[in-house]
Amino acid sequence: MKIKTLVAVLLLSGGVTSTFAQSDCNANSSISHEAVRAKNYKDAYAPCMAVLKDCPTLRYYTYTDAQKILVGLMSQIKDRNSAEYKKLFDELMTVHDQKMKYIPEFATKMKGVPSVASALGTKAVDYLQYAPAPDVNQAYAWLKESAETAKGESDGAVLHYFIDVSMQKVKANTNHTDQFFQDYINASQYADDAIAAENNPKKKAVLQTIKDNLVAMFVNSGVADCESLQNIYGPKVEENKSDSAFLKKTITILKMMKCNESEAYFKASDYLYRVNPSADAAVGVAYMYYKKGDYDTAVKYFDEALGMETDNAKKAEMAYATAAALWQAKKLSQARTYAQKAISFNENYGEPYILLAQMYGSSPNWSDEPALNRCTYFVVIDKLQRAKAVDPSVTDKVNELIRTYAAHTPQAKDLFMLGYKAGDRITIGGWIGESTTIR
Repeated sequence: MKIKTLVAVLLLSGGVTSTFAQSDCNANSSISHEAVRAKNYKDAYAPCMAVLKDCPTLRYYTYTDAQKILVGLMSQIKDRNSAEYKKLFDELMTVHDQKMKYIPEFATKMKGVPSVASALGTKAVDYLQYAPAPDVNQAYAWLKESAETAKGESDGAVLHYFIDVSMQKVKANTNHTDQFFQDYINASQYADDAIAAENNPKKKAVLQTIKDNLVAMFVNSGVADCESLQNIYGPKVEENKSDSAFLKKTITILKMMKCNESEAYFKASDYLYRVNPSADAAVGVAYMYYKKGDYDTAVKYFDEALGMETDNAKKAEMAYATAAALWQAKKLSQARTYAQKAISFNENYGEPYILLAQMYGSSPNWSDEPALNRCTYFVVIDKLQRAKAVDPSVTDKVNELIRTYAAHTPQAKDLFMLGYKAGDRITIGGWIGESTTIR
């Protein structure tokens, strides 16, 4: 009986201890949380750490509170090499690790908990910002794992630092250049995915700013000019001419940097077309022949690209490129057909209208009367006005062209002698065959 009684007493004692511990955790949690809200990090520290030690899964916000407390306390220490600063920093990293450990459990009980991958990215960002002497390679490994796992759910700061650290690695060792390009492509795609998935206009705008910053970082990296890319990828294209994955990556990078007149771009496109014909490869081959002056062959490949592509925006760009090639070949009627195709694929694309205007402006003569020939410029201006109406991004370019072409329109007195006045409709003859209003 004595043994049974002792066991019962011990069990009861354990239950009471557990209850008291839970009560202490709730009290400490309340005290620390209120202190954090008041930014009183000194008084928040001890109770918050006690909660994490005794009741690590009590509340998720205890971890975010702990991060604020430790960062707040570190910010008050000027010497990052001091023992106190290093102690707080180590605790900050431990808090991140503990949070990642318990995230799966929190996720079963509440909504809005970030993934372990996202939490790893947050740890990496704090590491870079607060470590006394951050190891770039360690930070890069964490950021890469976080971004490539979380993908479109990555925090903007994680994507920013991912590319920033990757860029630092390039500057330290150019052997990292290929990986830097791939990191940028991945991060850029993750940002695009996040933008596409976001319905809140304000949040979408923030995500777009993040994407724009990634582009700026890449462009200003110092390793992304066309000459450098040619030097990097030129030899590698020959070495990997049967590797479709490598060729696709190369074409993507060169197109992104507008290096589609480089020999590496042409060769990568040509080899990819042979190994695995695609719309992008056909466009590259088309540009290659276009540069050589073989416009008929260029158009052949542009047509093949149009047939393989399914994205209307890309088809519009391909049709526009075909129209430009045909214009260079002085095949004006065919060029107009492809410019009109481009518009049919994307009615908000201003460049095809500008190209039509330039084609008409380059061939204004259709009558024996000089004043009537000058009426062609009214049609030219019509096209330019339409371009900026559908595509505001071309407004500055269009306004400059309008000023130029407006100087060539006929004078009212010359048209009056021919029986025309402002407001009359006139049909421009020849290959143009469009009507316009005299003004």
